[in-house]
Amino acid sequence: MPLRYMILWRVDPPGAEDPSFVSMPKRSFLPGSDPELDTFDITMKTQGEIEAAVCEGISRFEQEYMGRGPKDIHAHLAGDLLVVRLQGVLTAAEHQLVKSLPADKGRDLVKQVRTHLIETARPVMEAMIQEVTGVKVLSLHHDISTATGEEVVLFTLAESADFREIKKK
Repeated sequence: MPLRYMILWRVDPPGAEDPSFVSMPKRSFLPGSDPELDTFDITMKTQGEIEAAVCEGISRFEQEYMGRGPKDIHAHLAGDLLVVRLQGVLTAAEHQLVKSLPADKGRDLVKQVRTHLIETARPVMEAMIQEVTGVKVLSLHHDISTATGEEVVLFTLAESADFREIKKK
């Protein structure tokens, strides 16, 4: 069942009478709105749509912060947990570090750098997850395998995300 929201009226700020001030219409309606009732419908996302949006956001994050995106990515929403599995995430430089340095040193260095980048960008990732799921993120856990090039990110949510059930035929 769609959610119903009221259209809000906009109040012009001081200076709106100034001709250089750009103003929007006093009232605007979204597609699917009913101007007579001042309401509009928002269709709730399915679990698959939420998981796909998370994959898109995490892929974009990887490209912007790490320099390249994953070869494959899957998200799984299970109650208040969101698990994201990325495959093929290591850069050529990271592969080289793992090969050229002693096993423990190369692995530890790559994990250290990745962990630092994730921690630095944590607010960005948490905001994206909250926007997609509609639920606050309580914690984020991360690990990467230098042997397989697989990365796992686990988000603990404040509650289970609401989603629309798919009608089975």
